[in-house]
Amino acid sequence: MLLRSILMSSAALLLMACSSSGDVADLKQYVDDVGSKPRGRVEPIPEFKPYESFSYSASALRSPFNLPAVAVEEERLQTNGLDIRPDSDRAKEYLEQFNIDRLGMVGTLQRPEGDLFALVKDGYGGVVRVRKGEYMGRNHGRIVSIQSDRINLIEIVPDGQGGWLERPRTLALNGLAGE
Repeated sequence: MLLRSILMSSAALLLMACSSSGDVADLKQYVDDVGSKPRGRVEPIPEFKPYESFSYSASALRSPFNLPAVAVEEERLQTNGLDIRPDSDRAKEYLEQFNIDRLGMVGTLQRPEGDLFALVKDGYGGVVRVRKGEYMGRNHGRIVSIQSDRINLIEIVPDGQGGWLERPRTLALNGLAGE
């Protein structure tokens, strides 16, 4: 009870102190001065241009994230009316389990007799030795030539009409052609 009366009396003193100081003329003068000054101008909301949709029309072209193919015209094979299809009886080779985009040429080896081998980094980070005539990639890519800076392949891909097409493909040496 004593605590309650002390709290009530202190609250009453605080209220009286705030209201009894009575001289607020300077505060009223400041408010009047600020109110009489011209007000600032608020800029209008900027006008936004309407959204223009964009239709990406290059989806059928080569991905800009893949290495560009080195075109070598004399190594392109023509179908000449041949019936092209992958050999389903052939045993798959080790590098055929990876997409060609996950493989990378890291160098070459050459025997004293003249055989040139390419060193290809597989999808797991290992290095595999390949030579002309072997296969790599999921599209039945057969190696047609090996040069010091690239491997040239011919892939057999579906043509979208139930048939197959031969497509040249190049696997460039890592560090070349934009890498």
